[in-house]
Amino acid sequence: MLRRVLLCLALAVLTRAGAAAPEEEDHVLVLHKGNFEEALAAHKYLLVEFYAPWCGHCKALAPEYAKAAGRLKAEGSEIRLAKVDATEESDLAQQYGVRGYPTIKFFKNGDTAAPREYTGDVESDFAKQFLLAAEAIDDIPFGITSNSDVFSKYQLDKDGVVLFKKFDEGRNNFEGDITKDKLLDFIKHNQLPLVIEFTEQTAPKIFGGEIKTHILLFLPKSVSDYESKLSNFKKAAERFKGKILFIFIDSDHTDNQRILEFFGLKKEECPAVRLITLEEEMTKYKPESDELTAAKIEEFCHRFLEGKIKPHLMSQELPEDWDKQPVKVLVGKNFEEVAFDEKKNVFVEFYAPWCGHCKQLAPIWDKLGETYKDHENVVIAKMDSTANEVEAVKVHSFPTLKFFPAGADRAVIDYNGERTLDGFKKFLESGGQDGAGDDDDLEDLEEAEEPDLEEDDDQKAVKDEL
Repeated sequence: MLRRVLLCLALAVLTRAGAAAPEEEDHVLVLHKGNFEEALAAHKYLLVEFYAPWCGHCKALAPEYAKAAGRLKAEGSEIRLAKVDATEESDLAQQYGVRGYPTIKFFKNGDTAAPREYTGDVESDFAKQFLLAAEAIDDIPFGITSNSDVFSKYQLDKDGVVLFKKFDEGRNNFEGDITKDKLLDFIKHNQLPLVIEFTEQTAPKIFGGEIKTHILLFLPKSVSDYESKLSNFKKAAERFKGKILFIFIDSDHTDNQRILEFFGLKKEECPAVRLITLEEEMTKYKPESDELTAAKIEEFCHRFLEGKIKPHLMSQELPEDWDKQPVKVLVGKNFEEVAFDEKKNVFVEFYAPWCGHCKQLAPIWDKLGETYKDHENVVIAKMDSTANEVEAVKVHSFPTLKFFPAGADRAVIDYNGERTLDGFKKFLESGGQDGAGDDDDLEDLEEAEEPDLEEDDDQKAVKDEL
């Protein structure tokens, strides 16, 4: 077996659409000048053998080549194997630099400019797993070499897989049994820097990656100790590779201001660190210390992974006149006391200042407040959920309306009725029955309404990114 090393290089590729399939022999596509371009267009990944009918090596390869082609086809793989009789198709052979037999070229996305020359075997499990991994990743092309100079240059004394990159340690050597899934995990684990700067270009990799726990360093590039603080962050990142994604955000950059707002931060409060989990519910965490040393950041991450850090919930300061109007103003700091008052029935609107539906609802909600302003046990309230968070309620769309009936059981009833004054009054007079929605009804309502929210561009961008 020819020794080989898979060279994975960070490089973008183009995609082409497909067309009709040529004739097949033992599951191997038979190509010639008349259908070669069609085959490249029809198949995203194409391994092509240029052979001579009289060549002994070609004859020996034929049954193994056909066997590999059959397996890939049976599995529904996007990789197809093909062959060209180079003695009959001399123009194709010359075009692709065929100087001996067999010569095997790997074409990806129909790229005829620089197909990879395949010098390994096609039947071994090593080669098969490599091809399957190559099929699964679009933005990292795979290369193969058996060149002794390459082995010497990169200090390789046996077959293997190496991921080359232009950051951090520069390369990663794969260890262990080679399977498609392990190769993909290896690439995903190592393809991003230890600390990645958040930009429009890196956002898809950050949010589309496997790691859903992110720690963010909000650091203005203009500060004098920028390099030392970033160095501390990188040092801490080494211990959490594959567990927590370390992200740096330039807090001075205009495009990043909406992200600071999402975390309840102001420019003058930076440098600062926050952690967020991007699971079904986005949960934020704040370090107990403002120190940005590597040791303190490591301690914070360890405590988070051990489940010893409580979520950080944003809250505005409580206005002095919060209870002076018919509609009471709630913030994170007074929510529990008001909403779960055992002697009061509290009806709360969770809103966003920029939401068009919330603006439409505002005069109706004010009238509802006027209606019940003198009621002994009914409270009408509202809370800006873009600036305040509470553990008891997760808000997914605006406006969200919830009823907190009097009692000690901390019940929460979702309102899913008509957003009219009469509808709200019937709901309250029925004790939260007429117009109540179960969890499934509420989920359907939110999913249906969220695309219709009237947002400005910045707010939409926040939701898209976070």
